[in-house]
Amino acid sequence: MASLRNVVIIGSGPAGLTAALYTARANLQPLVIEGIEAGGQLMLTTLVENFPGHREGIMGPDLMTEMRAQAEKFGAELIQSHVTTVDVCTHPFVIKTSEAEYRAKTLIIATGASARLLGLPGERQWVGHGVSTCATCDGYFFRGHEIAVVGGGDSAMEEAVFLTRFATKVTVIHRRDSLRASKIMQDKARANQKIAWMLESAVEDIHGADGAVTAITVRNIKTGAMTNLPVTGVFVAIGHTPNTSLFKGQLELDANGYIITHDGPKTSIAGVFACGDVQDHIYRQAITAAGSGCMAAIDAEHYLDSIPEHLQSA
Repeated sequence: MASLRNVVIIGSGPAGLTAALYTARANLQPLVIEGIEAGGQLMLTTLVENFPGHREGIMGPDLMTEMRAQAEKFGAELIQSHVTTVDVCTHPFVIKTSEAEYRAKTLIIATGASARLLGLPGERQWVGHGVSTCATCDGYFFRGHEIAVVGGGDSAMEEAVFLTRFATKVTVIHRRDSLRASKIMQDKARANQKIAWMLESAVEDIHGADGAVTAITVRNIKTGAMTNLPVTGVFVAIGHTPNTSLFKGQLELDANGYIITHDGPKTSIAGVFACGDVQDHIYRQAITAAGSGCMAAIDAEHYLDSIPEHLQSA
């Protein structure tokens, strides 16, 4: 039978590694299963200037390396594996990977959410070098530049308006002839003189030189005409997909697939906690993910203290 763990953490972004740090310091000997995209979305980020304590900024992968090492320093065990199934309907919870099976008294879910990209050839090579999925994170780097926002929903309008604080021009590109955003968000965006519009249009290619984006090719869906648009930044705002497929039918999810939490990180099952982007579709910041990881760890510790002694070794 698989050994029984106090805490198993699935995911190794800012939320998962902060949860690992706190539970390790509480002498709970957490096991972190890192997942396919170890380190989370910050592994695709270049300079991070808005994480407290790094006045000069820090590269995203370097920040995650430091967080990982800090968690290990205090006794967290990290394994490079991918969870295939989870059973939270029995206690202890059962977590399986392709190599092993683990049982856990508490489970912290920090599997994050994956930003939807355009699916263009070579698109990922420009992530962090002009292609971004987070205006709040990266907008500052485009001060005085001309950039594009792809999308037609509320998030795209919010990002376009926000980016006008920095960019000289923001071109919104959307496949349809009308926007999906709410009227109030459309009105706000259309009233902004820095925002230009390319509706019924799709990005066909992203061009770059010397390690940075220089332009995009945009196709008019109605006429087929191609336009070369000189921009240094492309903000893709077509949504995120929470990584919750393991928990469908077991945990309470919202209409978009995010884990529903209450009283902080608590889920619909006692002893199961969720933190970071897997349950947060509003802020999606490294610092808020880390904060929720801290809360999940503290609540997991309190839950373990409340388990009757006869269940501690079940």
